[in-house]
Amino acid sequence: MTLAPERVVNGVEQQRLLVTEIPGPLSRGLLARKQNAVSAGIGVGLPVFITKAAGGILIDVDGNSLIDLGSGIAVTTVGNANPEVVRGVQDQVANFTHTCFMVTPYESYVQVCEALNRLTPGDHEKRSALFNSGAEAVENAVKIARAYTKRQAVVVVEHGYHGRTNLTMGMTAKNMPYKQSFGPFAPEIYRVPVSYPYHDGPHTGPEVAAWATSRIDKELGAANVAAIVVEPILGEGGFIVPAPGYYKALADFANSHGIVFVADEIQSGFCRTGNWFASEFEGVVPDLITTAKGIAGGMPLAAVTGRAEIMDSVHAGGLGGTYGGNPVACAAALGSIRWMEENNANALAKEIEGVMLPRLLDMQVNHPGIGDIRGRGAMIAIELVKEGTRTPDPDRAAALNKYCHQHGVVTLTAGTYGNVFRFLPALTMPRHLLEEALTILEQAFEATAN
Repeated sequence: MTLAPERVVNGVEQQRLLVTEIPGPLSRGLLARKQNAVSAGIGVGLPVFITKAAGGILIDVDGNSLIDLGSGIAVTTVGNANPEVVRGVQDQVANFTHTCFMVTPYESYVQVCEALNRLTPGDHEKRSALFNSGAEAVENAVKIARAYTKRQAVVVVEHGYHGRTNLTMGMTAKNMPYKQSFGPFAPEIYRVPVSYPYHDGPHTGPEVAAWATSRIDKELGAANVAAIVVEPILGEGGFIVPAPGYYKALADFANSHGIVFVADEIQSGFCRTGNWFASEFEGVVPDLITTAKGIAGGMPLAAVTGRAEIMDSVHAGGLGGTYGGNPVACAAALGSIRWMEENNANALAKEIEGVMLPRLLDMQVNHPGIGDIRGRGAMIAIELVKEGTRTPDPDRAAALNKYCHQHGVVTLTAGTYGNVFRFLPALTMPRHLLEEALTILEQAFEATAN
C-alpha cells in the first residue's frame, strides 16, 4: 500500500481550507468558555476546537480544514476515526462498556495481550498487563522490575520523558512545564548521559554508553539497580536518535548485571518509525516494553509487555486498576492492530520518511538555522539553532510554529530547549497534503528569516 491518494476519507475532503482567521470566532468563543471552566494548568497549543477529523485533516467549529502533522502526539497513527477502530468501538459499546477485568474478565483484554506478546521484540515467552496511560505503564514497569529484582534504584537518561505522575515526573528530565513546583519527587531515581549525536561532537554511541554505565557502576552500584528505562528514540526530549551502539550497550550492561532493561516505546511504538518498535533498529530485545499512544487509534490504553518470569513475579492483585484494559479501548486496539497488519503500516511510515527527508534537506541548504534533521519513519524532527552555531533557537521554533498554525497546519514543538520541530503525521496522510504542509513550512522559514 502507498500513501493515500484519496481526496475524500471517511467523508472528509482532504484539502486545507481556511474560511476564517486561525483561530476563528467560534473557536475564540469556546476558548473563553474553556478559560472559565477548565484549570489554567491545562494548556492548549493551538486553540481551534475540532468537530471532525479523518485522513490528514482536522475540521474546526468555524469550518476551517487544517493539515494535521501531530496526530494527537502520535496517538492517531492509523488515522482519526479509522473505520476498523470505529467498527470495533461501536460493536463493543452496544454490548457492554465496562465490567472491570479484575472483577469479571472478557476476551478482548486477553486478545490484546496475545497480540502484544506476538508483536513485541523477541521470541521468548511473554506476558502483558493493560493500563490507561503511558505514565501508568512506565510506573507499573518500575513496580514489576522492583518486585522481580528486589532492588530499588531506577536509572533514566538525560532528555528523557516518561510522564506526569509523581514517579514519572522524577524520571522525566525537563523541568518546565512538567516538574516545576510539583516536588518532592519519588526517590531512588538516577540520571546518566544519553547519546545526542548533534551535540556529542566526535563521541560514538558506545563511548557515551561507557560514560553512562561507568556512572551506574561506580556511583550507584549495579547490584542496587532494578531497572534502566530508556526511550529508543527520545520523544519530548527532541526526537533524539542515539548514535549506533549506545542503546544496545545499555541493554547489554543491564543483562550482564541482572538489571531489567525497559524500553519506553510509548511514542515510538506501533509502526511509527517504520518498524513495529524502534528497539528493532538496533536488534535490542527489551526485558519489558511499555506502550500506549498509537496502540488504540485514539482510545485510552497502555500496556507493559515482557518476559514471563519477570511479569509473573508480582503477586496476584499487585497490578491492575479500575479502567485498565477497558473493553471499548481493547476493541479499538484490536481494530488498530488489524489495520496496521493488513495495510503494511511500516511501509507507509517509510514512505512518509521518503517524502519528508529530501524536502527538509533541501530547506536546510537555504536555511542554516536548521541545525539537524533526524528521526525515523513518520517520527521526524528538525532542530533550530542560531545560524552559524549550535546554540538552541527556541524563538525561531515558536515563530515557525505560529506561522504554520495561522496558515492551517497543526505542528508541534519539543526538546529540552524548546527548539525542536517534530512531525508525527498519521499513516493515512495523503501525499499531496504532506507535500503542501512542507511547502507551508518552507514559507514559514522565509517569513521568519532575519
